Amino acid sequence: MPRYRRNALALFLLAAALGGCASYTPRPLSPQATASAFEARTLSDPGLEKYLAAHLPRTGQAESSHTWDLDKLTLAALYYHPDLKVARAQQNVAEAGVQISRQRPNPSLNLTPAYNANAIAGMSPWILGSMLNFPIETAGRRGYREAQANHQFDDARFHVAEVAWQVRSHMRSRMLDYDAALREAAILKQTLALRGKLLQAVQRRLAAGEAGQPEVDTEQAALADVRLQLDMARGRGDAARVALAAAVGVPVAALDSVNLSFTALNRPLSAAQIPAPAVRRAALTNRADLLAALSRYEVSQSALQLEIARQYPDLQIGPGYKWDQGANKWSLGISLTLPLFNQNQGQIAQARAQRKLAAARFTALQTQAIAQTGQALADYRAALTALDSAQSLAATQQLRAQSAQRQFSSGYIDHLALDQAHLQTLAAENTRLTASIQTQRALGALEDAVQQPLDGSIQITDPTLPDPRRDAPAHQGSRP
Repeated sequence: MPRYRRNALALFLLAAALGGCASYTPRPLSPQATASAFEARTLSDPGLEKYLAAHLPRTGQAESSHTWDLDKLTLAALYYHPDLKVARAQQNVAEAGVQISRQRPNPSLNLTPAYNANAIAGMSPWILGSMLNFPIETAGRRGYREAQANHQFDDARFHVAEVAWQVRSHMRSRMLDYDAALREAAILKQTLALRGKLLQAVQRRLAAGEAGQPEVDTEQAALADVRLQLDMARGRGDAARVALAAAVGVPVAALDSVNLSFTALNRPLSAAQIPAPAVRRAALTNRADLLAALSRYEVSQSALQLEIARQYPDLQIGPGYKWDQGANKWSLGISLTLPLFNQNQGQIAQARAQRKLAAARFTALQTQAIAQTGQALADYRAALTALDSAQSLAATQQLRAQSAQRQFSSGYIDHLALDQAHLQTLAAENTRLTASIQTQRALGALEDAVQQPLDGSIQITDPTLPDPRRDAPAHQGSRP
């Protein structure tokens, strides 16, 4: 009877253990449903509005809910963009890896029933045996494994920050493309109107015998060229609008109901506002990819520690019980792997090589970051110089146009000469626009080099994103 109670207790414990097991829940993906969900995205989504309210600075941003500037579009991209969702999913996988690394190995149960064919009469021929095996990890192996998983989690976190910056950078670039196309089209539209007036004036002079047909042909060709440039600029604007919507992570129709503000893209920084030492320091301390590479180096360190610890064999302690024809027999088994043929030398050598590889990759990335920062800084300063020249040219041409207007009012020049002066002013404005856009592109490249906004735009301070300066893992370089 006691034996039956013991069996019932064992069955109860087994059932309780199985009851705590996880169950599988299917979650099928429907391409039609995901596509419909994407098409339904808007910039007035209640969840997005809460996200904006939580992260926008309290500077009256909410007063114009239909006006979307660089800051608001940046947050919308962080809210919607699929690349960031992928990076967060990878972070969740790494976090689950930390949980796995903390698990202790389960014991095993061996049942060894036997039958004695020569049993003495009156005694049970059955022999019931069981043994529990408890694995014991030695040399701090579990601690090294947990440290390795923690560093892998740090790598995943900094990858999220890196992807977040890439999303912001790509969105800013597409926004700049759209702004450039709109402004260029506006200048070309004015140029087209002036070219039309010039053609009419030359045609009148031809009718009066004051001009020849070649002059008319020249003006017609110039008018056709401007019309072609305007059509191309409008096409670039349409393409840039689609690209901007994709960079935010919404359908292009979501931009139809909002007004876009490009003010943040028209504020160049002076060279004094971005001193070279501060920029280089920011590149070395703020770049998430550098900190991710440092985390990967720490992963290789922990992997080497783990392989060195594996030189020493694990133990297995196995208490056993046998019911042998009415006799209770107890035993205790100890087993271990004997390191006779190898002492894990190959794995240790490979781990050391992996550590050297991780160090070389970090050094290469750091060198690349320094070179990228220096090049971007030089390019931005050159772009500022070109912008100053273009602004001086535009200002000079504006003064000439004003002088031509006064001369026209006084009767010193005709309408044709006045229109030509205005045409030169528009050409100078187009040159200034090109220089301004190039300056903003150079500023974007410099921001990419340091992975930080330099123009006063909103910082990426989403608490679900790691801040490299704040969240650099304190356990890097430590030993478990």
